[in-house]
Amino acid sequence: MNALSLLSTRIVWRLVSNSFIVRRTIWNRSFGSDDRFEFVMEPYKKGLERSESCEFESLRYDDLSVRRGFLEDSKTDAGKVLEVLKQDGPGFDTLVALDELQLKVSGVLVREVLRGILRSINVLDKTQCAKLGYKFFVWSGKVENFNHTASSYHLIMKIFAECEEFKAMWRLVDEMTEKGYPVTARTFTLLICTCGDAGLARKVVERFIKSKTFNYRPFKHSYNAILHALLGIKQYKLIEWVYQQMLLDGHSSDMLTYNLLLYARCKLGKLDQFHRLLDEMARNGFSPDYHTYNILLYVLGKGDKPLAALNLLNHMREVGSDPSILHFTTLINGLSRAGNLEACKYFFDELSNNGCTPDVVCYTVMITSYTVAGEHEKARELFDEMVIKGQLPNVFTYNSMIRGFCMVGEFEEAYTMLKEMESRGCKPNFLVYSTLVSYLRNAGQLSEAHKVITHMVEKGQYAHLVTKFKGYRRC
Repeated sequence: MNALSLLSTRIVWRLVSNSFIVRRTIWNRSFGSDDRFEFVMEPYKKGLERSESCEFESLRYDDLSVRRGFLEDSKTDAGKVLEVLKQDGPGFDTLVALDELQLKVSGVLVREVLRGILRSINVLDKTQCAKLGYKFFVWSGKVENFNHTASSYHLIMKIFAECEEFKAMWRLVDEMTEKGYPVTARTFTLLICTCGDAGLARKVVERFIKSKTFNYRPFKHSYNAILHALLGIKQYKLIEWVYQQMLLDGHSSDMLTYNLLLYARCKLGKLDQFHRLLDEMARNGFSPDYHTYNILLYVLGKGDKPLAALNLLNHMREVGSDPSILHFTTLINGLSRAGNLEACKYFFDELSNNGCTPDVVCYTVMITSYTVAGEHEKARELFDEMVIKGQLPNVFTYNSMIRGFCMVGEFEEAYTMLKEMESRGCKPNFLVYSTLVSYLRNAGQLSEAHKVITHMVEKGQYAHLVTKFKGYRRC
């Protein structure tokens, strides 16, 4: 066993366990969703998942204009395909009509068509969308010199998931296996996201654990791939079950396993088990890494233990693991949730002394801290500062500012902020609209709330969620 790592981990354990007691009331304190920023997950996400657009990204053209032209042509062709698919019905041979288009089928074209169908699900009949998506998928798969990729399978699976065609999803997985396509962590995530209850979710996990075709790279083994996917969809309780199956199967934990488990136990509030896991890490010769320290700072922040957090930051420097902007942001976020604004200010001011420059996420956390504390003027000053310093606000930043304006009754300013974010190309999410509508209604401004909902619908956004606004009726 590495004596140095054992000593280091036990020092960390004492820093956390001797100074940290979390009450359930503090743990559940939140402003909006407790998962606004999944700081711990973000470093793991990078490089581990490829987007559905990888087919186009893999293309290599020396001339950028050629590449841009190829993409534009594919989008135009996709529009033609979608027009044909819309005509599907009795007396119309869709497959013949697709053949007559004489299009060059590529991964980009398939992606654009399937994404177009995905966008139509909230407008058209779900059964029809699933049928059209699969009809096009089968047709394109038979075109000479073209083969589907795992990414195109994932897109059609997503269509089936949105259309609640779950048996069809499983048939696609079987088809992928039969044809030799890699069944990956992405496949697993798509399937398990459709399983609402723990019983079904466990069956999905069991199938992937036993599968000989599950491609779990770049992870050490399939269990880590599954644990990582479960963390991404917040299936924390199921993580514990999978971990026990992993041990029964004779696999040992590596650093990724420990970090995933630590985070899951942190989210579940199982702090006794959290501490025992740290001790187990030490016994097995593992030292805390970049991600472990981030989890520990999150825990200390939410427990309102700024002094212990400061000691941990100093310890990190002593062992050669200098804190980054991510570590400070995570800590400030936790302290904000504990309601300790003074500590938030202290660590935000300490950034420059540690060679860190606030990024958009850090600014957003601090702006939210001021908003929660009712110091809206401070939030506004910080918002202006971040823009001046070249940090573009994101949807979470705007939501905090809009909420702040609403809290002080400045609804015109809030609505102006909504228009500003749209003009800057930052698409409002449903939380932004619901925040504004909720405050307007509580202030008795029902007609103004109605206008915001109408604006949302006219923008073609979240029309399927309109029913969540009670009492709303389209004119």
